[in-house]
Amino acid sequence: MTAKLTLTVDPRVIAAAKQYAAASGTSVSRLVEDYLAAIAAPPVATPTTPVLARLRGALRDTDPEAHRVHQVEKYG
Repeated sequence: MTAKLTLTVDPRVIAAAKQYAAASGTSVSRLVEDYLAAIAAPPVATPTTPVLARLRGALRDTDPEAHRVHQVEKYG
């Protein structure tokens, strides 16, 4: 079953989307449908690796500006 949807889109975006769709061998409708399906799908849980588990939250109490300054001093 299909349904119609009316969208208001900048003409330049439409032109670029049509070019992309043609080069990809698909339609703009299919591109939009695939995109909407992807964002509507529930997120896929990725397993947490042991390294990520140890690092998660490690910078929670760090001042972002101090870290930026440190990076500039370290890497120039």
